[in-house]
Amino acid sequence: MSTPCPVPRDPGSAGTSPGVYQRRRPERTVPYQAVQEHLETWLARQREADTEGDPIPAYVERDLRRYLECGILAYGFARAYCDECGHDFLIAFSCKGRGICPSCNTRRMAETAAHLVDHVIPAVPVRQWVLSLPKRLRWHLHRDPDLATAVLRLFLRAVERTLLTHSKTAPAGARMGAVSFIHRFGAALNPHTHYHCCVTDGMFSADASGVRFHTSTLNTADIQQVQETVRQRTLRLFERRGLLTPDEVEAMLHWSHGGGFSIDASVRIAADDRRGLERLLRYCARPVFAQKRLTWAGEDHDRLVYRLPKPMPDGRITLYLTPLELLDRLAKLIPQPRRHRHRYHGVFAPNAPLRAQVTALLDDSPADAPPTTDAPDPTEASTRPPHAYLWAMLIARIYETLPLACPVCGATMRIIAFITETAPVHQILDHIGEPHQPPPIHPPRGPPDWTDAQEQVFLDEDLDQDRYEIEFDQRLSW
Repeated sequence: MSTPCPVPRDPGSAGTSPGVYQRRRPERTVPYQAVQEHLETWLARQREADTEGDPIPAYVERDLRRYLECGILAYGFARAYCDECGHDFLIAFSCKGRGICPSCNTRRMAETAAHLVDHVIPAVPVRQWVLSLPKRLRWHLHRDPDLATAVLRLFLRAVERTLLTHSKTAPAGARMGAVSFIHRFGAALNPHTHYHCCVTDGMFSADASGVRFHTSTLNTADIQQVQETVRQRTLRLFERRGLLTPDEVEAMLHWSHGGGFSIDASVRIAADDRRGLERLLRYCARPVFAQKRLTWAGEDHDRLVYRLPKPMPDGRITLYLTPLELLDRLAKLIPQPRRHRHRYHGVFAPNAPLRAQVTALLDDSPADAPPTTDAPDPTEASTRPPHAYLWAMLIARIYETLPLACPVCGATMRIIAFITETAPVHQILDHIGEPHQPPPIHPPRGPPDWTDAQEQVFLDEDLDQDRYEIEFDQRLSW
């Protein structure tokens, strides 16, 4: 049996081609180092600030701790082996987190987009509808998931009504198809609840001949009408729930420039642009932040710089944060458990009568799908649901690199073992020169102690406070 050895090499090293899979090393990334060095300090300070309440939800701490285990070989790994030349390497396990892990969120982003393109959305035009609300309402939406869902429903009802009105050949019972994404984050790592909805630019109906699609024709005035309808209905919803008074609603209805409501529907994907549709869906399902935008401001690791994707209203293009401030922001953006990251509406809904007929319009073998790396097992293929994409397929779909292609001979490699027991993990990692202990989590740091200061300050309790070297005349007026 050959010795397992990891593939990772420096991109500029000899013998490395752009198509060779490189194992990621999260311990070298800035987000991992920030959480590793300051997580315990942040948790301790949060608990000290609120000793009676529950300042840190359990799912937030769990997501942060699992992130520190993601991609670390010391917690276990899989072994890929080449039958042709005997080369093999190790693949670390992932945390499968839904919060801040860039790797797992990127995988989920690619899996979601691939599933929607290959198995849900047929070859029809798709328009992206983006709804943003006033800051006064975002706080309630961020804290109340049911309220956010109610706003999403009335928004999609207004969109569907407009599409039906502008589809001349559609019957009264025609339905649209939509996939929605509720974003709880903004570009500056700030809480900002808004909606991205990928909606078919037309309506579906069924007759004796089968399913028909009726294209809609919209202009700027139609989109503005949807915005005004959503504005009025949303404010009335907040009034019914007691979150706004009638006077406040009337005042907000008279605000200029849309009253803080904004709907953008300028992005439209043609029916035959499947790659463009997949890119749009990846954008809608993107992670909370981009790992490559976060860097250390200096060698002391006491300050971070986050490069913003677009300038802020005050013109800033960079965001300076301490590690504790970064953890404060990320903790607010971790989604609650058992909440769907994307949802289906109209004919795409799970119980929609036309769902099976609409999704059947898709070609079983998309023309632009990536090539397969190995022959699938017939038994596994019959039991695997269509959305459960292989890890290798997702890597190939994102980076156009086949991770199970042998870097030595180019043959197809296969996974031969999953190693999770501590003793074998340590033995293998010691043999190949990899650390068998995970990166240490730094203990909490307390505030600076006076005794640790270079210059100690002593207070003289017998100091005569009434005696001055210079006598001042208190009668003088300054």
